[in-house]
Amino acid sequence: MNIADIDKNLAYTQITETDIRWINANEQPFSLHGITYSEEEKCYRRMTKEVANAPDFGEGVPYLCYCTSGGRLRFRTNSPYVALKCIIPTCDIMEHMPIVGAMGFSIYCDGKYAGKYAPIWKNLLNPIEGDVPRDGVYYSLNYGKISFDGINYFLGTGMHEIELQFPLYGGVVEFYVGIKDGSQLLPPRAYTYTKPVVFYGSSITEGGCASHSGNDYVALVSRWLDTEFLNLGFSGSAKGERTMIDYLASLDPSVYVIDYDHNAPNAEHLRCTYDPLYKKLREQHPQTPIIFMTKPDCDYDPKADERRSAIYDAYQKAISNGDKNISFIDGKTLFGEEDRDACTVDKCHPNDLGFYRMAKVVYPVLKKYLEQE
Repeated sequence: MNIADIDKNLAYTQITETDIRWINANEQPFSLHGITYSEEEKCYRRMTKEVANAPDFGEGVPYLCYCTSGGRLRFRTNSPYVALKCIIPTCDIMEHMPIVGAMGFSIYCDGKYAGKYAPIWKNLLNPIEGDVPRDGVYYSLNYGKISFDGINYFLGTGMHEIELQFPLYGGVVEFYVGIKDGSQLLPPRAYTYTKPVVFYGSSITEGGCASHSGNDYVALVSRWLDTEFLNLGFSGSAKGERTMIDYLASLDPSVYVIDYDHNAPNAEHLRCTYDPLYKKLREQHPQTPIIFMTKPDCDYDPKADERRSAIYDAYQKAISNGDKNISFIDGKTLFGEEDRDACTVDKCHPNDLGFYRMAKVVYPVLKKYLEQE
């Protein structure tokens, strides 16, 4: 028996509408944020290939730049629904993160979560080209492709502000949005804060392991503050490399959030990289606020205090030099005090509760700086 025969709320959403107008997501008036579309590679990515393929990044960053964490497509429409058709590279399934979060889209209507679009096993086991995923192949533009679609309906009539959040760990090759034929499609309103907050950090920054895109702390706090943002979280690969420091300094953000404690091999590495990172950012951006943040899952790391001290010392050094635009967020505070063990899926990556608690701590610090703009 199919579970959907017992509970209709567990059924896969299928498109039955016959009056859909399909539009390529790269066309106007859609507004793309947090990622770019590569005409050369025919896919979306977070950094240009030239930057991502720098030798000191190793294999991690070039690969993870195809993951679309932080990507958003924004627009306005009076359509009663928004449908989606998508082609993604074949991916292996992570044991500790839902398919919806890793490979699916989330839709927000007027700032509120309105549903998801994600592949099901039928899609995964029947690629439109190439082979099904297997051990050792997690993501490859050249390996194979999967297609899926979906539709979400809205309550009420009139014009809606729509934001589609891209997958946190999957990639996207082709992407089409469907609205009711005859409906209006307009550019979105501007963010309250149009200069992006730049988040640089680990897999936790990237969004592992939120249940769906938009529920990671970066997206949560940015949505609450209505600010543009760029997610430069790289699983296991954000280590304060020289090329990354230069790239971060080349950007023009409203605030930097530096959160790569998790990926550094040890406290000494943090001590050796935080100082040049800070100096480079201040050289290029003398007044831009910087937030140093340590990892939240410190309960399970016997060396967490040593790592925290390395980052805190860098913060104190900046303060002693007269820096008025720098803050420190202690990772010990991010999960709160009650039921801290309920905040991760694997003693490392936050679940939705963990990300929510992180966002609540980061929010007032970011808010203070954004309101100074």
